[in-house]
Amino acid sequence: DVSPTFRYVVETERRFYLANAVEQTVHTDGGRTRVELVLRDAWVWDMYRQTRSRFVPSVRVVTFKDVNIEELPGNDLEL
Repeated sequence: DVSPTFRYVVETERRFYLANAVEQTVHTDGGRTRVELVLRDAWVWDMYRQTRSRFVPSVRVVTFKDVNIEELPGNDLEL
């Protein structure tokens, strides 16, 4: 399970990411809104690629669709 080594989960309509840093910029041009994300130290899972998952140092995502970004809880939580 690799998820404890990452801080964020990012979901788009076609990909799933785990990343340690997420920068989000929202652009509105001519009534259309697009979201630009820059992810650092990321694991990418893409349902449409033959090689579905890979680790990359940096990813730039631009989308006009919904994006879900969640910060994962740290390992130092006490139960």
